[in-house]
Amino acid sequence: MRLRFFLFLVLLVSSFSLLAQSGDNRFDSDFTLELEAEYRYFFESGRFEGQEQHFPSAAIRPGYDLSWNNGYDQISFTGFFRLDRDEQRTHGDIRELYYQKAKNNWELSVGLKKVFWGVTETSHLVDIINQTDQVESFDGEQKLGQPMLQFTWSTDQIGIFDFFYLPYHRKRVFPGDEGRLRFPAIIETDDLGYESGQNEWSPSFGFRWNHYLGIADVGISQFYGNGREPLFSFDQEGNIRAFYPEIYQAGLDLQLTHAAFLWKLETIYRYAELQDFYALAAGLEYTFSNINRKGLDIGVLVEYLYDSRDELALTGQQNDVFFGSRLALNDAHDTAFLAGGSIDLETGSRLFSVEASRRIGERYKAEIEARIFEYIDDSELILSNFSDDHFVRVVLTRYF
Repeated sequence: MRLRFFLFLVLLVSSFSLLAQSGDNRFDSDFTLELEAEYRYFFESGRFEGQEQHFPSAAIRPGYDLSWNNGYDQISFTGFFRLDRDEQRTHGDIRELYYQKAKNNWELSVGLKKVFWGVTETSHLVDIINQTDQVESFDGEQKLGQPMLQFTWSTDQIGIFDFFYLPYHRKRVFPGDEGRLRFPAIIETDDLGYESGQNEWSPSFGFRWNHYLGIADVGISQFYGNGREPLFSFDQEGNIRAFYPEIYQAGLDLQLTHAAFLWKLETIYRYAELQDFYALAAGLEYTFSNINRKGLDIGVLVEYLYDSRDELALTGQQNDVFFGSRLALNDAHDTAFLAGGSIDLETGSRLFSVEASRRIGERYKAEIEARIFEYIDDSELILSNFSDDHFVRVVLTRYF
């Protein structure tokens, strides 16, 4: 009920702002719609009872933007719904629904919004504002809309300051009985409690400063409130106990641009009463540009990932090296490829991935993704559950 009230408040504030405009009252609007057909195929039978191999699904993403007052006032909406064989992956979400007011060198946003922080390819450690949509993507790239009040103050001399008030915490959803990439025991969203006595209504606060300093793009962030990752514990029977702890996180992201090199770093320190840890992701990307004099770019990526939680790291990347290559044809079809693999320096576990995308005409886009768990050591507490979950995913999207 409180979340519904928050959404109603967003619409009410934006409506009053519309009625109060006495200047330029011309409105610009834009409606978009994406329809997606997806098929996921897992090459091996599931490790746990009830898991399937074939997963056809469909998704819809409507969007609407309305701006007035020469663009200084704006309402944005992005919705999402997926129908899938896994009942937990059949879900809907308001990715964004917010009102934004801009004036001089500041902006104020209220509503559900997505905010991204980070520079590295394999892991976005500092990206803490939004909850991960776990059933949508294995790599954690997809996020849920987060209710927030965001104030941004921009200066040319000392950088950009972002302040966040987050009144409501959104829980992570995990795969169901038929789903893949899951644990032996099904994690029900309602079974995960909170360390805070206010549960999901315990407010969180965030801050980030970023600025360009010569060749460096640097960001410093702080966060306090309900963690986005649940804290897991396992008993001798394999049962899982989990809850969302109250955390404090300090983060640094840094990117240096020098000639064809991009040097990247993300590092965090996170403290909770039952667990504190340090993690980093650091590496470089070098791009060979216009190789065939027709626009072909080939990038070489190397990154190192460390997490002091060792086998308890939810990413499974506690002492890993990633090697990869990015190809961009820069053609009319926006054809792109990304392939790579990571190796655990302690256990020898190896994961490989391939991603490719290409536009078909003006209205369609085709994508393919493959994840191969080539070898997973039994000591990998998280990844060992996915050792039989090699899959390929094919997507066709229609734009309106």
